[in-house]
Amino acid sequence: MRALPLLLALATPVGPRFLADDPLAVDRDTLPVDKPLPVELSTTYDVLEYSWSHRPDGKTPPAANTNTLGEVPDSSWFTNRLGRQALSPEDAARGPATGTGPDASGPWTVVSGKSGGITPGFTMRDAAGEVWFVKFDPQEYLGLSTAADVIGARFFHALGYNVPENFVASFPRDRLRLAPEAHISGGGKPRRPMTRADLDAILARAGRLPDGSYRIVASRRVPGEPIGPFEYLGTRSDDPNDVFPHEHRRELRGLRLFCAWLNHDDSRSMNTLDTWLPEPRHVKHHLIDFSSTLGSGSDATRRIAPQNPRAGNEYILELRPALLSALTLGIADRDWRKVRFPAFPEVGNIEAAFFRPERWKPEYPNPAFERMRPADALWAARILAHVTDDMVRAVVRTGGFRDPAAEEYLVATLLKRRDKTVDHYLGAMPALFEFAAGEGRLRFRDMGRERGLGMVEGYEHEWFRFDNETHALAPLGPRATAGEPALPLPAESDGYLMARIRPRASLAPWRKKVEVYLRADPAWTVVGIEREE
Repeated sequence: MRALPLLLALATPVGPRFLADDPLAVDRDTLPVDKPLPVELSTTYDVLEYSWSHRPDGKTPPAANTNTLGEVPDSSWFTNRLGRQALSPEDAARGPATGTGPDASGPWTVVSGKSGGITPGFTMRDAAGEVWFVKFDPQEYLGLSTAADVIGARFFHALGYNVPENFVASFPRDRLRLAPEAHISGGGKPRRPMTRADLDAILARAGRLPDGSYRIVASRRVPGEPIGPFEYLGTRSDDPNDVFPHEHRRELRGLRLFCAWLNHDDSRSMNTLDTWLPEPRHVKHHLIDFSSTLGSGSDATRRIAPQNPRAGNEYILELRPALLSALTLGIADRDWRKVRFPAFPEVGNIEAAFFRPERWKPEYPNPAFERMRPADALWAARILAHVTDDMVRAVVRTGGFRDPAAEEYLVATLLKRRDKTVDHYLGAMPALFEFAAGEGRLRFRDMGRERGLGMVEGYEHEWFRFDNETHALAPLGPRATAGEPALPLPAESDGYLMARIRPRASLAPWRKKVEVYLRADPAWTVVGIEREE
């Protein structure tokens, strides 16, 4: 009998559930650290490793880096730009830009070149001494990848991620100078001094505008010292601030929705970059290279071209559909092969009719994407819902399209893909957000109901007094129903409360419970949200 109190004590939560500073708005992951060692990854190894390893095994735990409201605090990974505050179309179109592009008041000095890869390019210093990475389109698809890179960066910045400053620009040949120390690398050959012939060879593959100038995307070097990409699995062992496994970060799990929307199938570790900032000494995490988004990609010769229709629909190494098609002599062919795309060289292959966000896939499995839970998707869908039509038009305009029909097609396609993505994931759980107490009511938004995704007759709710130390609940009256998202607060004046809410909804997933915790500070303040998945 003496063991029973001990067992009860072990089963009872110890310590407060909510601390005085909950909910956290900022994750202080910028404590001074020594510079981590540079990381190098192999593309081939990355494809093979993640195609066959690191797949989810068993039940996936909830995201590890959310605050008590289920939100992602601002950090060196992510900044809340949508949802927490309004973002104008002008702000979205400006993105991370601190200027208007490379300074063209004087010559541009080429300091290094790239002879291999999908896109030709070089690194240069503009007239103001700023360092820029420059890439081109081929003549037959002038504007395809350069527009995608600029538009993609601005969208991902608006959604909350760290990205480079990308600009569409153009220049005449006589603006370029070759630095004495310039070098060239790539194509499997060792680095060597760069010559004028090397520069001419790069420009020979580059598309030109009618006036003879070269159209480019110029990407400003991000602040700090590059230390390689981050992986979507594990942590960087030599960065003490990197404590949450990347596959369990909500902003990386939810990134799957944003990549599906923009068809960023090349969303892998090779297109990320960590930099070490010397003041204060910490690591900052970036997404880079959006040239394989929005219908842009490469062909069998690894040259810029409209995206392969497989992109977003099937992994590179996915045996089942290929074997099924072969064994049935093509009768059981993949549906995506039948999709037809409009002929816009500046846009490439992106559409909205066949697109299904829940079926979307990157080039190969991404550990964070594969572990996305319904709550992660709901978080991302709410952010995407705040991307307005005017924001989409303003951001697409930064791509510098020469064909107005191509620009309008891309806008219309992105709006349809946005709506499909938002509606699917807001329909998978009760989309109750923006809880706030005041004037005797707990008010909130039902975003699924607002979008007309289903019928809601009312909101069943129960109120409890909550003991923050023991986590015990004491009922405060019978269950009731409110017709609108405004629940009467109980006649309590201190401590903690918990409201358990269940929508009376036509959609079964919407009938799941949402538990909302409030603290008297001294007015009632929402400090916690728990969602049934």
